[in-house]
Amino acid sequence: MFDFIAMRDRLAEFPTAEMLIGLCLLVIVAFIADFVVRRILTRLILRIVGRAVHDLDVLLRPVVRSFTRVVPAVIIHQGIGGVPHLAPGFVTLVQNVAGAFMIVAVAIGIGAGLDMANALYARSPRAHRRSIKGYLQVLKIVIYAIATILVIAALIDRSPLLLLSGLGALAAVLMLVFKDTILSLVASVQLNSNDMLRVGDWIEMPQVNADGDVIDIALHTVKVQNWDKTITTIPTWRLISESYRNWRGMQDSGGRRIKRSLLIDQTSARFLTDAERERMRRFLLIDDYLADKSAEMADWNAKLVEAGRDPVNMRRSTNIGAFRAYVQNYLENHPRIRQDMTLLVRQMQPTDTGLPLEIYAFTATVAWAEYEAIQADIFDHLLAILPEFDLRLFQSPSGADFVQLRRPSLAA
Repeated sequence: MFDFIAMRDRLAEFPTAEMLIGLCLLVIVAFIADFVVRRILTRLILRIVGRAVHDLDVLLRPVVRSFTRVVPAVIIHQGIGGVPHLAPGFVTLVQNVAGAFMIVAVAIGIGAGLDMANALYARSPRAHRRSIKGYLQVLKIVIYAIATILVIAALIDRSPLLLLSGLGALAAVLMLVFKDTILSLVASVQLNSNDMLRVGDWIEMPQVNADGDVIDIALHTVKVQNWDKTITTIPTWRLISESYRNWRGMQDSGGRRIKRSLLIDQTSARFLTDAERERMRRFLLIDDYLADKSAEMADWNAKLVEAGRDPVNMRRSTNIGAFRAYVQNYLENHPRIRQDMTLLVRQMQPTDTGLPLEIYAFTATVAWAEYEAIQADIFDHLLAILPEFDLRLFQSPSGADFVQLRRPSLAA
């Protein structure tokens, strides 16, 4: 039978070999414990949890892995003192490093646990009304700050209270030096907790000449690639203290708004004759409108005739009303216009530049080029068909207008 006592006595004659063997055994034990805990127990726990609650194993995995890193650190921290012939200073150094590693692992595990809590809360019906992400992020900052103090205290083998007393004296200086960092940190927490900004969002901030996509969000700065491919760098805190426009809502909705007016020359608006009204019924889009309008006005006018009222009180169709109905029906039958969103054709306040007939609708795409093409096609058609209703657009006189006015006099 193998004599362990004799072997130990013989190794005692070689202190260096005994020390190296002790260190190797300690590392092997720590490795085996890490393998058993992380590869066997962790998988078993996650499998059981995953069967109990859907997707909980995915959320719990970072938490469990962080805490399992503590096991080999504990073994090394407790076992290093049993290795013979090690210098006391080296033992203390290894224990301090192992203790700092345990603190870091626990802090990361708690942070992962807070992330898991936020993910679970996001599944609840209350999550869309009140978010706890900002509070959890502040709590993570506090935990990491405490962990940092404890790690430094463990590495230098001093009491954490000593470090806290020193930080209290330097608080004013630290706040002055790291003012921008503190402001940016608070702004980052608010931006993330309120989901105000994401990478890929299109934002407009005219005061800093930013109009484009967000390509990077860091602690101190947010980078925006403008449409001319220039880069605007914005301090993070300015996105909280100043206003900007985020187009994410438009992109998520799947529709982009058209809001543009045709300026109608008010002098071209007039009543339609019966012949003109019948002629316009060849437009399929307003055939029903004209038929319903004719029936409605016929009933109204018949009552006026019976009452012996003056014919001036009779209701008549107008060319601008027929055109407005045409535009409304044209948009309602357009395949690239969203029918489940607001769709209006309305007259605005008359101005000295004409009567604005505003089109308010949403395209079925948010892509810039497609949006502009759809908008251009709509107004190309409306501008071309406007004379069919005997209407004119208003525009300021140009040189060509004066030439046309002079031609009759020259011919005379």
